[in-house]
Amino acid sequence: MAILTFIGAAQEVTGSCYLLESEALGKVLLDCGMHQGGDAIERLQNENFPFKPAEIDALILSHAHLDHCGLIPKLVHEGFRGRIHCTRASAKLLPVMLKDAAGLYERDVQQENRRRQRRGQKPLKPAYLKSDVDKALKLCQGTRYRELLQLTPRATVTFHDAGHILGSAIVELKLMEKGQEKTLVFSGDLGKQGSVLMNDPATLSQADVLLMEGTYGNRDHRTLDDTVTQLEQILDDTWRKKGNVMIPAFAVGRTQEILFHLGSLRNAGRLADWQVFLDSPMAIAVTDIYDQCLPLLDPVDVEKLSQAYESSLKGFLPQLVYTRTPEESMAINKVSHGAIIIAGSGMCTGGRIRHHFKQGIWNKHNTIIIAGFQARGTLGRMLVDGVKKIRLFGDEFVVNARIETLGGFSAHAGQSELLQWRSCFRNQPRTLLIHGEPEALEALSMKLWNEKGINSEIPYQGQHLFF
Repeated sequence: MAILTFIGAAQEVTGSCYLLESEALGKVLLDCGMHQGGDAIERLQNENFPFKPAEIDALILSHAHLDHCGLIPKLVHEGFRGRIHCTRASAKLLPVMLKDAAGLYERDVQQENRRRQRRGQKPLKPAYLKSDVDKALKLCQGTRYRELLQLTPRATVTFHDAGHILGSAIVELKLMEKGQEKTLVFSGDLGKQGSVLMNDPATLSQADVLLMEGTYGNRDHRTLDDTVTQLEQILDDTWRKKGNVMIPAFAVGRTQEILFHLGSLRNAGRLADWQVFLDSPMAIAVTDIYDQCLPLLDPVDVEKLSQAYESSLKGFLPQLVYTRTPEESMAINKVSHGAIIIAGSGMCTGGRIRHHFKQGIWNKHNTIIIAGFQARGTLGRMLVDGVKKIRLFGDEFVVNARIETLGGFSAHAGQSELLQWRSCFRNQPRTLLIHGEPEALEALSMKLWNEKGINSEIPYQGQHLFF
C-alpha cells in the first residue's frame, strides 16, 4: 500500500510539495516548493514541514522554479540528507535559483534584525543558511530525459519533457509492491503547445494515479500570433507616447521567451529603436544556461537563433544590454523614453522591477506588461485586478502607467491542452487535479467529465490518498 499526502499546491498554485510513502520506495517528496506572495521573511517563518526532513529518503524535482524547489535549503537545514533527483538541465539551473534566493533572504533577515536590535527585540533566527544551499547542491543528481533511473530495487523514475521551462519534467514513478506494479505520474507544470524555444509536452499512456496541474483549468490562452501582434501594438503605442515599457518576468522561461519574440520583431524590422535592458543577474545567468542547452530546445527555434552571432539569445537581439550591478540598474533611470526593461521578480514580489515601478508607475506615458500568471496576494495580481494606488518602499504611488496582460505568453497549458493531454492515457488512472486555484480546478474537473467522461478529484491540503 502506497500513501500520497498533499502538502502544498493543493487548491493553490504555489508551494508544490507531495509526500509519497511506500515499502518499495521509502519516503519520497515530489517537489519542495515555497509559497509566493507577501513578505519573504514571514513566508519562510511560516513554512513548516508536516514531516521530519531527516526521515525523507529522496526528493524528486519536476523543475527549477522556486514554487517547486525553493524550500530545498530549509529541508536540508532541518536534516534532509537524501538524493535530489531531477533532469540535467534543472541541475544546471538550481545553483542559480537557490543561491539568488538565499542571498536575497539573507539580506532581508539582516535588515529585519537591525530593526529588531533598535527596538530591543530578540534577533530572528533564519529558516536556513547559505551553507544549506551548498549542501543541497551536493545532493543533486541530474538525469537525462527518458532515462530509467533505479531508485530502489523495487522503484524506478523516468523524466519526460514537460515543455514548461528548460529542464521541466513529467515524473513517471513505477513501484513494485507484493508482485504488482503501480505507476504514478506527476505532470509537474505542463507547457503550452507551440511555445517558442520549448518542445511540446510529452504524452504518456499508462498510469494508476495521475497528479495533473490545472493552473489554467478554467480558460484557454490567446493564440501566440495574436499575442505577438498585441505586443507589437503595445510597443508601438508606447513608442509614440515617448514612454518606457516595464516587464516583470520570471528569470527562467518567461524572460528567454520574451527575448526571443523581441529578437524576431527586430529581425523583421518591426521593433523600432528600442533599448532593451535585461536587469536581473539571475535572468542573465539563466539565459546563458539556455544558450548552453540549445540541443534540448525546439529545433525550429534553435535554427532561427543559429542565424545570429554565436547562435545565442543575446546575439539574436543586438540592442540587448545586460545590467548586472546595482549601479548599472540605476543608470536605466536616466533613459526618459525608448527603454524596454525586463526585470524580476515575475510576480512583482521583490527584485529590481519594484525599483523601476517607483521610477515610472506614476507616469501615464509608460506601460507595464504582465506576461505570466500572478498568484493571489502578489503585487502583480493587484495590478492585473486594477488597483489604483500601491505602496513601495514605504511610499504610496498612483498607478497611471498602462497595464497590459499578455496571456498568450503563458508557460502553462490552457484548458483545451490539459484536456487533450489527459485524453492520451489509454487506461483510466485515478486523476487528482492540483496546482490551481479552486475555481480553475472545478472548471477543469467539470470539463473533463462533460466532454471526456473522465472523473477527477480535487484534493485538499493534508489529504491522504491510499493506492
